Amino acid sequence: MSDLPNCPACGSEYTYQDQAMFVCPECAHEWQEAESSASADEGVIRDSNGNVLQDGDTVTVIKDLKVKGSSAVVKVGTKVKNIRLVGGDHDIDCKVDGIGAMKLKSEFVKKA
Repeated sequence: MSDLPNCPACGSEYTYQDQAMFVCPECAHEWQEAESSASADEGVIRDSNGNVLQDGDTVTVIKDLKVKGSSAVVKVGTKVKNIRLVGGDHDIDCKVDGIGAMKLKSEFVKKA
């Protein structure tokens, strides 16, 4: 039996290795070994610096963020305490002082 990973695109088990690349004969997807280990990390949410975020962390906003449907702005350097991680495009659920409950993208925060 071979220890080759399944295809990350279609899940096929019939993959083969071609020099440094893995190839799927069913969907013609090609990837490197580093990508297959990164796909195992997909459930991990990271901040803009690559630090792993967890529920209850405190983060700092790194960019002015406009609040949709309002003239309010979340300023650079705003600390957000006790975050909750959720799935989706906006993967942080939190309460910002002066604004209220909102969702943030992890790419616009850094761990404090």
